[in-house]
Amino acid sequence: MASYRKNEARDWAKEHLRGVANVVIPSYTRDLKGMSEKGIRHDIRLEIEYGFAGTLMVSEVAITLDEYRQFFQWANDESKGRLKLIHHASFNTFEENIEAVRIAEQNGAELVLLSYPANFYAESEQDIYNYTKAYCDATNLAVMLFPVPLWGFDRVHPSDIPASLIRRLLNDCPNIVAIKAEGGMPSINGFVECYNLFGKEVIVTSPLEYDMVPLAQLVPMQFSGTSNTEYYGPIMPRIFAHLQKGEYEAANKLYWQINPGRRANAAGSAYMAQTLFIHRMQWKFQGWLNGFNGGPMRQPVMRMNDGQMNALRQALVKSGITPTDSPNKDFFIGRNA
Repeated sequence: MASYRKNEARDWAKEHLRGVANVVIPSYTRDLKGMSEKGIRHDIRLEIEYGFAGTLMVSEVAITLDEYRQFFQWANDESKGRLKLIHHASFNTFEENIEAVRIAEQNGAELVLLSYPANFYAESEQDIYNYTKAYCDATNLAVMLFPVPLWGFDRVHPSDIPASLIRRLLNDCPNIVAIKAEGGMPSINGFVECYNLFGKEVIVTSPLEYDMVPLAQLVPMQFSGTSNTEYYGPIMPRIFAHLQKGEYEAANKLYWQINPGRRANAAGSAYMAQTLFIHRMQWKFQGWLNGFNGGPMRQPVMRMNDGQMNALRQALVKSGITPTDSPNKDFFIGRNA
């Protein structure tokens, strides 16, 4: 259970929600019939070693509720409070999402990243409000609101979740503690608007390192997450530590150092504007290049070829990061097969 009460969630977040949070994608057994405990524990240990403060327990993959419970239980046992576990509210229906958050509540989750089901077709601000309010009412966990083009809410407003609606939700949902402000991306105005309007009440964050590093030199930012920053190994926690100390020269030196990786990541993610879906195999491969477990994924899943994999690998070398020397084929086996 969470270490705070529902009406204390915002105070808890302001004190404890700090650092960089990335993602852990579930690891499966080689026959894909179950979860890989060794692989999951391996990834959690590496998260802590690399200096991440938290991680999203990704559910937007082929995983059952019972398997998600195992995923959380093993991660919680391995982290022993050293890593904030973030529940990914990305299951098929509202009802299934409520079942999933109950699992997360019982197994160490401290924050929820609120997503919306692919079959949820909001036609008005009220539709978005009703889903969000009902979800927040159903859990005692702190919730991070997530305006982003992925939901298709631009049919309602170009900022994806308009400021007027965010104001209503903050007034009515005391456990909304943060905004992952990617609304209207690639514009940064979604972040700027949220920061100016709501930054004194809740944590407003950018998970996108290419925006976060410059923005954090202009406005205080105590937390950044969640995204595939494991692609850069331990670099992003180091950059964030420099930013917190006002060591901008050191932060910018590392920021420009990893620019080849940043460009390769952007090229590999160019599909998102059309698909509105994250390439989880690519993200898992990016982590594998830096020592994470990797391993096979269940279908349906987006695929990768050697050209894509080699581009990501070579970009790390150009960024001064030494990727694994294991051949690409070993990714599909995993380090803890």
